[in-house]
Amino acid sequence: MSFSIRQLRYFVAVAEAGQISSAARGLYVSQSSVTMAVQEMERLLSQRLFTRGSRGVELTPTGSEFLPKARQILRLVDEAALVTATDTDPHGRLRVGVTYTVMAYFLPHQIQRLTIAFPNIDFSWLEMGRPDVEERLACGDLDFGLVLTSNLQSPELEHQTYVHSQRRLWLAPDHPLSRLGEIGLADVAEHPYVQLTVDEADVTTRLYWGDLTRRILMETSSIEAVRSIVANGNGVAILSDMVYRPWSLEGKRVDTVIVRDPVPDMRIGLAWHRGVSFTPAMDALHRYFDRQFGEPAVAPA
Repeated sequence: MSFSIRQLRYFVAVAEAGQISSAARGLYVSQSSVTMAVQEMERLLSQRLFTRGSRGVELTPTGSEFLPKARQILRLVDEAALVTATDTDPHGRLRVGVTYTVMAYFLPHQIQRLTIAFPNIDFSWLEMGRPDVEERLACGDLDFGLVLTSNLQSPELEHQTYVHSQRRLWLAPDHPLSRLGEIGLADVAEHPYVQLTVDEADVTTRLYWGDLTRRILMETSSIEAVRSIVANGNGVAILSDMVYRPWSLEGKRVDTVIVRDPVPDMRIGLAWHRGVSFTPAMDALHRYFDRQFGEPAVAPA
């Protein structure tokens, strides 16, 4: 049986973060996915990789010995992907419309890698709202949209989702809700709620709240404003792990809790006009994301 590249990435992320929850947020996946990946690796090795404690995890001697090997494998995989990309040597201009949250919290790291992988592609990253992305894809002014795919509306577009980021309740450590064993949306509805509006977050929120009425304290397009208000204990919010940071600008703590009721995750991916013929540059970007978020396997030594 083999380790997958994804399992190795999850293991390295946990080793570097020291917490499964922090690693999951950085990977844009659920905590249970990371836990299951580590447990499967431990089963394959018949050895523990981590010891668990109240403050997180620490590498066992086996884990410490395995970590540099895992890093080496991942580095070789990345180098191989770059060689493959360079060999194809795609040229041309690529116009990509990017919505606000994707631009701020997902794209910067990808820009760095894409610039190295495809030096002969002239990337234009254009920030705009989802309706503008859809309109400009339809008329051919954009090649791709890098967007929240769950928000797409146009039947003329195709899309592929690459990242699922779980939404959780944000609250201050001493908030009354933190004392509950389980928290449902009905519990949240009893407290002031800070509603984010950027990238149609208010529309998404209404979809899963159903008939429950929120006590809206304020609406804002600023994630940092939400973070500060929550950290101060004046309100709560439900937002994705991708935009989560544990500290406000004032240095106050923000905690997160999984809500008992179904809350959809935030999904990020590429969108393009249905039936369009991919240029070499378009094909290169599409394959890049397939490689980054795919799951090839590596046999254990």
